[in-house]
Amino acid sequence: QVQLVESGGGLAQAGGSLRLSCAASGRTFSSYAMGWFRQAPGKEREFVAAISRSGGSTSYLDSVKGRFTVARDNAKNTVYLQMNSLKPEDTAVYYCAAHASHFDNVCYSRGASYEYWGQGTQVTVSS
Repeated sequence: QVQLVESGGGLAQAGGSLRLSCAASGRTFSSYAMGWFRQAPGKEREFVAAISRSGGSTSYLDSVKGRFTVARDNAKNTVYLQMNSLKPEDTAVYYCAAHASHFDNVCYSRGASYEYWGQGTQVTVSS
C-alpha cells in the first residue's frame, strides 16, 4: 500500500513557474514508477509526465515538453514536477500516481496502469 500526498500547487502568472512535490509513504518507493496527470474543469484526465522507478527514463505530454521536468529522489520518497513557462491552459488539478513496476527503465502514460493516486493539488495560471 502506498499513500501519495501532493503539494506545491497554487496561483501563478503566465510565464511563471511552480514545483509540485508528491511524497509517498512506505519503504519501497524505488519499486514504483511514478506519473503526473491533470484534469481541467469539464475535461478528461490527461497524462502529463512519467518517470521510471530508477529515474533513468522519463516521458512527457507533447504540449509540456521543454517546459516541465519530472524527477525523483528515492532517498526522500518524493517525485517532483518542475513546471516552467506556465500557460493558462496548464490550469488543472494535478495528480501524482504510483505503479508497482518490474522494470527499472519503463514509464507508463496510461492512467489505468497506476494503482495508487494522490488527492490532487490545484494549479491555476492567470494570463
